[in-house]
Amino acid sequence: MTRRPRRNHTPAFKAKVALAAVRGDKTLAELAQQFDIHPNQITQWKAQLLDGAAGVFGSESRTDGNGPAVDVTGLHAKIGELTLENDFLAGALGKAGLPSAKR
Repeated sequence: MTRRPRRNHTPAFKAKVALAAVRGDKTLAELAQQFDIHPNQITQWKAQLLDGAAGVFGSESRTDGNGPAVDVTGLHAKIGELTLENDFLAGALGKAGLPSAKR
């Protein structure tokens, strides 16, 4: 028995197979033979489809892709504070006769 190379299936193909499994017109064995996939793989894709189906209708919280709100003013204040601290420490190192971290 020869070993077949690993196949990567497109999301469209996975959706097609999972929808066919959800419809229930054919058995898993028939679908596996038709699409040349192991029945366990069809079962996994079907479960993923059913788990994610609620998100299609907006029942789950959706993110707009913006991510969490960022407080830019607070970040600028922190940057300024750290800059002052670095400048102070660089000056203190120079007064002590030690080499500065700046090159």
